Formats: sequence, structure tokens, C-alpha cells
Amino acid sequence: MRAIGVSNFMPEHLTRLLEVAEVIPAVNQIEVHPYFQQRKLLAFDAEHGILNQAWSPIGGITFYPGYGDDRRSTLADPVLLGIADAHDRSAAQVMLRWHLQQGRSAIPKSTNPRRIAENFDVLGFELSPDELAAIDALDTGVRGGPEPAAITLELHGRPIPEA
Repeated sequence: MRAIGVSNFMPEHLTRLLEVAEVIPAVNQIEVHPYFQQRKLLAFDAEHGILNQAWSPIGGITFYPGYGDDRRSTLADPVLLGIADAHDRSAAQVMLRWHLQQGRSAIPKSTNPRRIAENFDVLGFELSPDELAAIDALDTGVRGGPEPAAITLELHGRPIPEA
């Protein structure tokens, strides 16, 4: 059995791939967080049995240069902080729990041992339907990372050494 995964594939990319591929991607790694939820892409992937994996599940820090100084951090969002306070958790834990309860895989990045342990500790509580809806309402539709169409071989390609 074969499995493939893709990253930053939008519906038009997936449609082209599905027309020619014998194997449906098992996973699509995409930017998803409370401020950028990509609902149409999530639905497209679900319709085709493709797991969504959030590569920026917290979205708290924009690390790409040139994407605006006006960005606000999800880690300081009053709605997320209120929900976190109600559960005696951090805003990051609330966001990771939100992903899990919506059926997504989430891969947060941290090099801090305390935060890594905190990121794993998201199974001991559950968000209510009202809390999930409050987080869903935070969607701004604004990416924190690059537009997938802007990621080209000319700009981002790297040679792949032959094995």
C-alpha cells in the first residue's frame, strides 16, 4: 500500500492531482488557526477523505517577513484567554483542543520544553459547543504565512540530490 501527503494544496491543486494520481493523499498540511480557518478547503479535503494537518495551529506569531506589522497574536486574544481561564489552561492549549475536537491533526512548533509539555496536555478537558462557536467566530480570512500560489520553484526550489 502506498501513501502520500501534500502541503498547502488548495482545491484546484487537489482536483488536478486527483485526476491523475492513483493514490489519494492521506494528509494535506495547511495553515489553519482561529484567525485563518480555510473552511472550504477543510470541507473539500474531508469530502475526499484527506486528513487536514495544521502546520500553524496556534497562529500566534507571524514569522514570515513582509506579511504585515498589523498582525495580532491569537495568544493574546480576549476570547481565547477567557476560554483558557475557564478551563485553567493556556490559550495555546485551547487552540490545540479546538483543532482536535474538529478532527484535525495539529503540529505546533516549539523548542521550549515547558511549552512542548503544555502542548501535549490537551486531552484532560473539552470545549463546549458555545466555546467552539466562539473560536470559529474569530476567523479573519487573513493568512499568517505565504499564499500557496506564491510558493514557486523559482523562488523556493532546492536541488534534490539523487540517492
